[in-house]
Amino acid sequence: MRKTNPNFLNGVPELLVLQLLARRPMYGYEIVKAIQVETGQTLAFGEGCVYPCLHWLEQEKLLSSSRKLVAGRSRNYYQLTRRGGKRLEELTTDWDRVTAGISQLIRGAHA
Repeated sequence: MRKTNPNFLNGVPELLVLQLLARRPMYGYEIVKAIQVETGQTLAFGEGCVYPCLHWLEQEKLLSSSRKLVAGRSRNYYQLTRRGGKRLEELTTDWDRVTAGISQLIRGAHA
């Protein structure tokens, strides 16, 4: 089993975090686990990647956060802002365009 993600995945954590938070508010470790589960263990971005991403997204006002007490534990829940929703649309459009182009080249569909 591969232990790390390929280098070409830079920028993907932002897209995945925004997509997950478009569905519902989540706390940091929940996002880490959701990425692993929802990608069938194909991708694994640890806390050292996801938490700085969350902090940057919040600083850029793409996310907001609120503290909640759950089962005796204080958790910081993140949710998408309107600006974050627009960013998600942009990133998704870019992702679709790039992956289509890569697939076309790999499969020789343009030839």
